[in-house]
Amino acid sequence: MRRSYFPIAWLRMVAIALVAGPFLVATLPVSADLGIRDPKVQRAVSRALDWVGNSQARNGSWTANNGMYPTAMTALAGMALLGEGSTTTQGKYAENIRRAVQYLVSRSRPNGLIGDPTRDDRYTYGHGYSMMFLSQVLGEEEDADRREELVDVLTRAVRFTGEAQTQAGGWGYVSAKDGHGFDEGSTTITQVQGLRGCRNAGVPVPKEIIDKAINYIRKCTLPEGAVQYSSQGGGGRPPITAAAIACLFNAGEYDSDYVPKLMKYCRETLGGDVKSESSGHWHYAHYYYSQVMYREGGKTWDDYRDKVFGKLVGEATPDGSWNQGYIGPIYTTAVNLTILQLEIGALPIYQR
Repeated sequence: MRRSYFPIAWLRMVAIALVAGPFLVATLPVSADLGIRDPKVQRAVSRALDWVGNSQARNGSWTANNGMYPTAMTALAGMALLGEGSTTTQGKYAENIRRAVQYLVSRSRPNGLIGDPTRDDRYTYGHGYSMMFLSQVLGEEEDADRREELVDVLTRAVRFTGEAQTQAGGWGYVSAKDGHGFDEGSTTITQVQGLRGCRNAGVPVPKEIIDKAINYIRKCTLPEGAVQYSSQGGGGRPPITAAAIACLFNAGEYDSDYVPKLMKYCRETLGGDVKSESSGHWHYAHYYYSQVMYREGGKTWDDYRDKVFGKLVGEATPDGSWNQGYIGPIYTTAVNLTILQLEIGALPIYQR
């Protein structure tokens, strides 16, 4: 199933109802079965989605280890559930998604930040992921009052992101003011994808913010095609380079010379033995690299998918989650679900 910024799912249900009768609309499920070909992958995804749904807190949030990063984890978990095809009104996880939306909306501050700096020392991650999640929800929201609320939250969020941008054009773990101008690549990517989601959902995004961010990524690119940790240095990082390519694609950048240089570096560092975790931050790297490979399509995607999907299915725990990594199982499970559900095509932000 492929979501667009029009209630396509609703139209499909109406069409089926006209043919099959008026009672089918009430029971028609929105199912990932429509997009996942391998039964083993389908079973792993279904079990993981159920684990995510059942692990949601009463207030609608999810957290990392020790109760950390509730905003970021809630947005990532919400994205995983949206990736199945459910929305706030349809599907098995509609209630979970509604509660996640309400939680994040309740964390929107007057200055536009979505999050709580007193509980999160890296609040720009949560802010960026929240923009991405809520913008995908906005694209499907039919209730006028809820749309108005989401537009208000996201409009202020975009303004906060613009004000938090550093002079170099990137973002750090906190706003430029709070971080004294520090910036780094991974949080920059998060802001750009969030801004892209907002723009595609109809929320105005000043072009100069995106332009400065793209220039930042270019300035951080080393001669061999690696994107370094920060505008101040830190060495080339394969995960950040993969994220940068996904970010550039989101921004419509397909430069015939520059982007292939980054692609070559990622193929050499991430695309060989995809089961190896020697480069560090494997799940973060492949969260973005899988988006790049999926957009490449064809045999490139098929070969990558077969290797990575096999690894992920084999590493799932008995309860359906994945617990590798120091952040916690909700992070790893949400990231892995995003990878495994790309072919469903439910989310505009990941579509080809």
